[in-house]
Amino acid sequence: MSARSGRLLRSELRLVFGRRRNQHLLVVTALFPLLIGIALRVSGPHGTTQPKGPNHAPLLYAQLAGNGVFLAFTSLSTLLVLLLPVVVTVVGGDSMAGEAGYGTLRYLLTVPAGRTRLLTVKLAATVIFALSATVIVSAVALAAGAALFPVGPVTLLSGATVSLAAGLVRLLLVTLYVVAAMAALGALALAVSTLTEHSLVAIAVVLIAVVTSEVLDIIPQLGWLAPYLPTHWWVSFDALLRAPADTVTVGKGLASFGIYLAIAAAFAWARFGSADVTS
Repeated sequence: MSARSGRLLRSELRLVFGRRRNQHLLVVTALFPLLIGIALRVSGPHGTTQPKGPNHAPLLYAQLAGNGVFLAFTSLSTLLVLLLPVVVTVVGGDSMAGEAGYGTLRYLLTVPAGRTRLLTVKLAATVIFALSATVIVSAVALAAGAALFPVGPVTLLSGATVSLAAGLVRLLLVTLYVVAAMAALGALALAVSTLTEHSLVAIAVVLIAVVTSEVLDIIPQLGWLAPYLPTHWWVSFDALLRAPADTVTVGKGLASFGIYLAIAAAFAWARFGSADVTS
């Protein structure tokens, strides 16, 4: 990265993380794992076996009573379909549309930042914010889990038991997998934000697309379509919680995220590269 690109990225990160709205989103993101842990601790061991959730969530809740490390997996699984997409979409959807709406985009291009460089920096800042939000969920949940539940060797969903250190490595891999999923979503939000000057419109469009994808994913008659939906592989990180890890499923998920990110980035570049932002 050139010195000019580095300065532009640092400036963008100060802007993204300095916004009060984004700071509030990170605070809420940090509070949810703590609230989940407290609620499950208060409900007692019987309460950890009943919750319904996406795919493997009930198994994760059941494991939580015996090992606090699973609070991190449980929190990621729960927030991945509730909160994290909103957090990432707000930042990604506002990245270009917000600048256009406030009239600052034309001034950015006179720096000269260059359209490709500016778009790359916007995408990088969105991905870094997604990384930060996901790591916050994992870190807070791990700390809360250690404080509220026993911590020790981790019994995987397949029944095998690994050491605590190996379990933490699995948690790191799961966290990175979720980051990849949110990076793809952030790229989609960025692409949509190049189509409008109203960030709320971009955010709403992306969130509607996410909900639509999740609804289509649970319709049995559309099983042939499911693997191609942007949200289908989000919660497939349970493949990393088995022995041996299902690397085929993980690979398909990462490939899906990479394809969506590449398509979204290409679309954003084509759209922004030819857009008139001087008027």
